Amino acid sequence: MTEYGRGAGSEPWHPEDPLYGDQGWGAQQAASGQAPYGGPEQQPQQPQQQYQQHPQQQYYSQQPQDPYAPQPQYAEQQVQQGYAEQPQQGYPQQQYAAQPAQPQQYNGGWDTTGQQAAMPYAGQQPDPYNNGYAGEGNDLYGTPDAYPPPQPPGQRQAPAVPEVPEQGGEWDAEPQEENHPFFTGADDGEREDDEPRESRRSKGGGGGRDRRGKTKKKGKSGRACLVLAVIFAVGVGGVGYVGYDFYQKKFGAAPDYAGEGTGETVTVEIPTGAGGSEIGQLLKQAGVVKSIDAFVQAQNDDPKGKTIQAGAYTLKKGMSAANAVKLMLNPTSRNSLIIPEGKRNSWVYGEIDTRLGLPAGTTKDIALKKADSMGLPDWAKGHKNVKDPLEGFLYPASYPVAKGMKPEDVLKKMVNRASSEYGKQDLAVEAKKLHLDGPWQLITVASLVQAEGKTHDDFRKMAEVVYNRLKPDNTQTNQKLQFDSAYNYLTGKSNIKIGLSEINNNQDPYNTYKWRGLTPGPIGNPGTEALAAALDPTKDGWMYFVATDGQHKTEFAKTLAEFNKLKEEFNAQSGQ
Repeated sequence: MTEYGRGAGSEPWHPEDPLYGDQGWGAQQAASGQAPYGGPEQQPQQPQQQYQQHPQQQYYSQQPQDPYAPQPQYAEQQVQQGYAEQPQQGYPQQQYAAQPAQPQQYNGGWDTTGQQAAMPYAGQQPDPYNNGYAGEGNDLYGTPDAYPPPQPPGQRQAPAVPEVPEQGGEWDAEPQEENHPFFTGADDGEREDDEPRESRRSKGGGGGRDRRGKTKKKGKSGRACLVLAVIFAVGVGGVGYVGYDFYQKKFGAAPDYAGEGTGETVTVEIPTGAGGSEIGQLLKQAGVVKSIDAFVQAQNDDPKGKTIQAGAYTLKKGMSAANAVKLMLNPTSRNSLIIPEGKRNSWVYGEIDTRLGLPAGTTKDIALKKADSMGLPDWAKGHKNVKDPLEGFLYPASYPVAKGMKPEDVLKKMVNRASSEYGKQDLAVEAKKLHLDGPWQLITVASLVQAEGKTHDDFRKMAEVVYNRLKPDNTQTNQKLQFDSAYNYLTGKSNIKIGLSEINNNQDPYNTYKWRGLTPGPIGNPGTEALAAALDPTKDGWMYFVATDGQHKTEFAKTLAEFNKLKEEFNAQSGQ
C-alpha cells in the first residue's frame, strides 16, 4: 500500500475512482446514479441540458466525499494539467450492458487481487500519470504538446484542423501564387494524377469536400491566368503596332505612287499662299499623290519646288510625287487666269468664257445680273450711271479657271480679293483728306491713273493732274478731266486718235470732255501702285500731260503754253 491507501504494484487507478485522471466519462456515470463501488446502477433523473449548462459545478456537487480532496498539491496539479479548463461535454450518457459492474471490496484500499472493471476501449490504456503521482515523473498532460484526456468511443471527435498551419508542418499549405501551374509549367490534372493517393489524401485535409473546394479554386485560378495571358498578349501586340507605326512615320519611306499616273485627269485648285503640306493634302484628296509626306519630300528635293504658284492645275491621278511637282512647275499644266493691271472687265469676261468653254457674253450677263451677290462692299453699291458694278473689283492677280468651274465662282474670288486689298487701308478717311466723296471715287481716280500712266513716277504725277483739274478754282480746264481713256472706255475701244467732233457730240456720262468731274465709276481694275499713287500724289503743280511717243513716254506740263509745245512734238511724231 502507498501512503494514499493504494495497493502496491503497477495496477492503474480504477475508472470509477473520483481521482482517476479521465473524469470525462467514468466519473459522469458515477455521478449520474451509478454506485462508485459496485453498487447497483441508477438512471440519471435530471435532464441532459443540466450537463451542458453547468458542466463543472454539477459534476463536483454529485461526487462523494473525496478523502484525497484536502490535498492541495493534487488539486493544484489538476489545474495545471488543464482538467478544470475542459468542461464536460453534454453528450448523452451511454449504458454499457455488456460490462456488468464488478463487485469490489473496500477495506481502506483497492483489492489487488480483484479484476479491474472493463475499459470501454479496445485495449487497456496505459497509466496517463506515468508513475502515478504528481511530482514523481513527467506529466504528459502538463505540457503544450500533451494529448487531451481520453474520451469514450461514442464521444470522440475528429481533431480540429488548424486554420493556419505552421510552415513546413504536416499539413499542405495553400499553393502560393508563384507555385501556380501557370508559372511552373505543370498541368493541374497531371500533377494530381501523378501524386500517390495517400499524398493527395493527406493534402486534402481528410475529406473529399476540401478536395472539391481546391479543385474549384484551381479552376478559377486557371481562368484568371488565361484572362491575364490574353490581356498581356493584346497589350504586347498594341505596343508593337504603335512602335512600328512610329518607326514608319519617322524613319520609313512615305507611301508613294510610281510613274506618271493614269490616263484620268483632274483639276486641282491651289489657293494663294498655300504651303507644301496644304498642296500635298489637296493633291491627295484629288487622288494625284498617295501621301502628303511624299509630296512634301519631293517638293523639297526639287530646287524649284518652292516656286509653285496659286492656280488651277490639270494633273493625272496616281502620279508619283516627283512627277506631280515637275508637272506643276510646267506652265502648260497651270489653268490660271492672270489679270494684268488696268484691264477692263470686258476683257476678263471674255477670258473666263474661253477657258470654261462657254458662249461669248455668258460671264458678262451673270456679272451684271448677280453683281450684288458677288461680295461687293456696301460703299460700292447703288451708284448712278455705272456701266458695270464690278468694274474696278476684278483685282489684278492670278486666279484658277478650269473647265467644270462656274463663272460666278470665279468672279466671287476676284471680288473677294479686291475687297481684301482695299480693306487694308481706311479708304473713307483717305478720300476725305483728298476732298473726294468716299472710297468709290478714290478707286475711280486710281483706275484713271492706271489707264493714263506708264510708270510708277507717272502714276503720282498723273494723280496730281486729276486732283488739280477737279479743283473748283481750275479755270484752265473748268474742272473737266478731258481724258481719252475715259472716252475709249465708254466706246469699248483703245484709240489714241479721237476727233473733236466725235467727242463733242457724245453725251455719255463717261465723256470727260463733255462733263465735269470724275466718271460715274472706275474705268478699269487698278493695281497696287496706281492705288498707292492715288493716295499719295505729287504736289508739284502738274496740270497737263502728253504721251509724246504715243505709248510708252509721258511728259507733264504746269501751264497751257508748256502743254501746247508738248502737243506740237506729239503731232510731229505721229504725222499729224
